[in-house]
Amino acid sequence: MDKHPTERRTRSALLAPLSVLGLLVASLSTAFAGSAAATAAPAAAGSGAGSNGVSVTRSCAAPSHPGELACLALKRTDIHELALSPQAAPSGYGPSDLDSAYKLSNSGGSGETVGIVDAMDDPNAESDLAAYRSQYGLPACTTANGCFKKIDENGGTNYPTSDTGWAGEISLDVDMVSAVCPNCHIVLVEAASANMSDLGTAVNQAVAQGAKFVSNSYGGSEDSSDLSADSQYFDHPGVAITASAGDSDYGAEYPATSQYVTAVGGTSLTRDSSARGWSESVWNTSSTEGTGSGCSAYDPKPSWQHDTGCANRMETDVSAVADPATGVAVYQTYGGNGWSVYGGTSAASPIIASVWALAGAPNPGDQAAQYPYNHTSSFNDVTTGNNGTCSPSYFCTAGPGYDGPTGWGTPNGTSGFTAGTTTTETVTVANPGSQTGTVGTAVSLRVSASDSAGKALTYSATGLPAGLSISSAGLITGTPTTAGTSNATVTASSGSASGSVSFSWTVATGGGGGCAGVTAWSATASYAPGDQVSYNGHKWLSTWYSTGATPGAPASWSVWTDQGAC
Repeated sequence: MDKHPTERRTRSALLAPLSVLGLLVASLSTAFAGSAAATAAPAAAGSGAGSNGVSVTRSCAAPSHPGELACLALKRTDIHELALSPQAAPSGYGPSDLDSAYKLSNSGGSGETVGIVDAMDDPNAESDLAAYRSQYGLPACTTANGCFKKIDENGGTNYPTSDTGWAGEISLDVDMVSAVCPNCHIVLVEAASANMSDLGTAVNQAVAQGAKFVSNSYGGSEDSSDLSADSQYFDHPGVAITASAGDSDYGAEYPATSQYVTAVGGTSLTRDSSARGWSESVWNTSSTEGTGSGCSAYDPKPSWQHDTGCANRMETDVSAVADPATGVAVYQTYGGNGWSVYGGTSAASPIIASVWALAGAPNPGDQAAQYPYNHTSSFNDVTTGNNGTCSPSYFCTAGPGYDGPTGWGTPNGTSGFTAGTTTTETVTVANPGSQTGTVGTAVSLRVSASDSAGKALTYSATGLPAGLSISSAGLITGTPTTAGTSNATVTASSGSASGSVSFSWTVATGGGGGCAGVTAWSATASYAPGDQVSYNGHKWLSTWYSTGATPGAPASWSVWTDQGAC
């Protein structure tokens, strides 16, 4: 972290006459224009995001190996505020600005808990949080009054090593929860490292602590292990989990591409003279700095996402302010000197998690990420800007309706994050059609289904041919043992709704079971010398120990001896 040692004020400077301090505040106001309200707002970028004079530093170093992730906080280095006069407000958007921009009421959220997952320790997290909330007149949120809780990934107080970079991320996250949902409780879970295994364990711990809204302001490159991480860490029905879309312009990042999270993109937010009083565009400072978006290379498309250009999971879903040029005020003393201005999609993720907390907890069993897709008109549609070059264009270019950089848009109140009651949950099972097989020949058939509420499904079956069974994930496997025609029925259930499909399955003789009185060969059975089986209309004698060696296959000549046709 750039601590700007040459720009530190000395103790004597802090005690300088008020006239000198007034000049200091005035100069800051010139660099970063104040709003008419009690909270100062960032200066609007004259030519879009990333105007001249705005410089930033990344709080966290880039990942150094697969499975390591980085926080996505960007700190402005062209604004340095060590102290404020009693009447001055920090640079950067504060609670009243966010309430105004996103049509929020900070009176909600009582009794809700927002989980913040970060790596490493911020030893000053609680005291810095107190300073932020005091500045804006927000109610105290402390360990003593039960509002604030800091734990390690195992739920204890064996905190990881302190880190000034991640401390900036932590300050940004807890300050954004305070700004949007000041009545919410906060549980800060500090992972032992920036590896997915530790951060994922921290996500599970946040949920175990009762958080129904969990923000993840970190990300990294996708890889083939993401699907495993999905099921281990992010599949929490009844919990809204948000993840930052990335700060490196166009391109997909994990965990934002997880099918179980709400991917949060970033905008540039400025005041204007419209009826709303604000306008937003895609945050795009340069080819290496801006909101992320893109089509996942690994994660499957959830049933509630219907864009046609990406066969897999598309990032993002919704968005909020992230441009450092129109950034938010943050108070940080571990690795910082007090008030700073931050941006990055690290700001957008906790903002959205906190808006969700104002809306209320998701229904038990629901995949909450579907909710914005049920209320697509309940957002401020962002229609201008891009974060790169792509095809199809909506992957990286804003337009009416859904687009990659901003999803469905930014919050316009809280209704976009509610369950809603306008639709009835239905489960649709795809008919695999009539099936055929042969006695003694192994089969494998995947039955697929979808749930209109986006819930996970469990499969069962009746009437399958003898020797076959279905897994809870819908995979029918086994080796038929009896010839004939069966009427099979497969049912998929979410626990609150179910659907079924029926189809015929005809099993013919001659595939290893046509020899009366001889046991059909099975790929899963173990055989010893002297065992006799039937397979493919022939009798076979085992001459050695084997499992899975198919009679008659080129590599099995030393295991089986053909004793002729049945």
